[in-house]
Amino acid sequence: MTPDFGLNAVHRYSFRFSQTDVVDFARVTGDNNPLHLDADFAAQTPFKRPIIHGMLGASVFTKVLGTEFPGYGSVYLGQTLEFLRPMFVDTDYEATFTVQSIDSAKHTAQILGEIRDKQTGKVTTKGVATLMHREKIM
Repeated sequence: MTPDFGLNAVHRYSFRFSQTDVVDFARVTGDNNPLHLDADFAAQTPFKRPIIHGMLGASVFTKVLGTEFPGYGSVYLGQTLEFLRPMFVDTDYEATFTVQSIDSAKHTAQILGEIRDKQTGKVTTKGVATLMHREKIM
């Protein structure tokens, strides 16, 4: 096991999304729900303004797990997700990843991911990823 990836290891990643990111995500996925794209429509909802697509927010999981922690060569085997609070554009978030378990024989790990609003500290999204990486999970 590398010193930076092992049981209980933690990795943090800060990010934010713009309205352009939301529009691009809607274009790529075809999810053009006005809740994400139309401020007048969103104003009539409990959120009072457009929210980010939950899967756009959760896309940070695959970005970090595939490129940083454990990184290149990771194979995604599964992912659970819970969308607990809305996410908004131009808001600072921090994703925290914690290694919960490792199966050395299978080179797999379960990693808890949690996204928090940096200002409020409240969790917006959380889930557990199951990854395989032959070189870094041993």
